[in-house]
Amino acid sequence: MLTAAAALAVLPQTAWAARGGSGGSTEGTATPSGGSGGDSIYASVVTYDESKNGSGGSAGPVAPAGDWTPPACWYEPKWSPEEFEKEFRKRWDVPHFSGAGEAYQMSQEHYINGEPYEDFNKDKSGDGMWWEAVRDPAREEALDPAAFACDEATFWVDNGETPEVENAITPDILAQLAYSRLKVPGTKVALAPEVATKVNLPTWAWLDKATFKEVAVTASLDAGGLNIQATTTAKPVSLKLEPGTKDATTFPASGECAINADGSIGEPYAKGKADEEPSCGLTYLRSSGGKTFPLQATVTWEIAWTGSGGTGGDLPDGTFGAEQAVTVEEIQSVNR
Repeated sequence: MLTAAAALAVLPQTAWAARGGSGGSTEGTATPSGGSGGDSIYASVVTYDESKNGSGGSAGPVAPAGDWTPPACWYEPKWSPEEFEKEFRKRWDVPHFSGAGEAYQMSQEHYINGEPYEDFNKDKSGDGMWWEAVRDPAREEALDPAAFACDEATFWVDNGETPEVENAITPDILAQLAYSRLKVPGTKVALAPEVATKVNLPTWAWLDKATFKEVAVTASLDAGGLNIQATTTAKPVSLKLEPGTKDATTFPASGECAINADGSIGEPYAKGKADEEPSCGLTYLRSSGGKTFPLQATVTWEIAWTGSGGTGGDLPDGTFGAEQAVTVEEIQSVNR
């Protein structure tokens, strides 16, 4: 015989089975997250404003430092009593596996017959909402166990109350969800010499402040008596150069170029600086032999958030890098 807990587990895992969660959004607008196909039971009512996000073909997501990741699942207000009743009856009005009849009966007792809810709480319509688990679709698709950790059956929350379950939606969780949508500008650095550098010749490297600037995503939720939001901002703080060969030196020696006061990194080469060392750059000590060296340029982004009710704080730094080919030639001398 099914226990009550096992019967209710059937509801989110089988009767409600569908993909959803965070999906694509239209850049520059506030859009809800939702699945690209199938049912919307796990689709989120969180909306995202990406008007200040990175854009363009070279933009990409930051990789969080360490092993930190945004939530793979969370709970949020989803259904009014009438909506939940409609969805409940639709989901159960299909053939099910052996034993689902017993699960259905026990779910009826739970949500309809008063143990603990009666008639989907329709007498409390407008006073609260049914809360549902939401899964990150990419991590669900990858069968990440964290995506299935939110296994509480659909539960009721009165407006203004905070449910005592782990991963109930808060400004902090919204900030982490916004983090997962951040896109930062590409990191192809400007080099001088531009086409090909020479052995033992300092190569200047820089990123321009006009295209290399902070980005932000705002996540919001307005449902079930909650009206909360969080804005997560990524600010560039340094550039790391990895020459692609051990036969090279970097400026500074650490390879970490700090951001300038005006928001740029490094400085463009200018006539008359041939005898100077660049503030950000490198020197190759041997030629690439008719091939190229894979210069890796990685920017570190400092990430913080602010949210409803004066909330806010720091999130793990992120990095985003790109590889670019550098040709290094021998300096040709002429003997007379």
